[in-house]
Amino acid sequence: MLAKKISYYFLAICCIAIGLYPTIYFVIDRKFGLLASKSETLLADTIWNSMFYTHIVLGGVALLIGWLQFHKKLRLKNLQLHKKIGKVYVISCLLSGASGFYIALYATGGLSPKLGFTSMAIVWFCTTFFGFTAIKKGDIIKHQKLMIYSYAACFSAVTLRIWLPIFSSILGGFLPAYRIVAWLSWVPNIIVAYYICKYQFKTTN
Repeated sequence: MLAKKISYYFLAICCIAIGLYPTIYFVIDRKFGLLASKSETLLADTIWNSMFYTHIVLGGVALLIGWLQFHKKLRLKNLQLHKKIGKVYVISCLLSGASGFYIALYATGGLSPKLGFTSMAIVWFCTTFFGFTAIKKGDIIKHQKLMIYSYAACFSAVTLRIWLPIFSSILGGFLPAYRIVAWLSWVPNIIVAYYICKYQFKTTN
């Protein structure tokens, strides 16, 4: 029980920290981190910039509020608050996922990052959308399962920032690490979500 609480609050801290990360782009020179690998032409493109900022800002919002939805006591105590947070989360995920798909087409490093990040965007968008439609139909179990997968995809923002410096150090550079992390940042998350669902809902199968 204690380990579960510690894990939950550690998750919350990570989500809050990375959820607030996009604010850095508004207070200092934005050409750092991942943007340092982008061309001047792309950084000057209006559509790409619109999609980029939509993705990071709304993705940050989804990450910031999504973990609250897994707090069982909060959910049971105030269902209306759960629904309101859920609506903001769904809208943020759908818009961030769609814009993320667009910017993934311009991912640095060639085919592997492009496929990795577009696949993640599709998984994130679809699990969120079908999770929303499931609760509209009254299928609570399906809704809960799909939202676990949705947040696992959303959490890739955290795992990407954990894996990227590790593999950059191991492989001796950003690009070879980025080609791997484009998949490693979210595929293991989905696998973990699968086992969480399998364990959590085993009595309902």
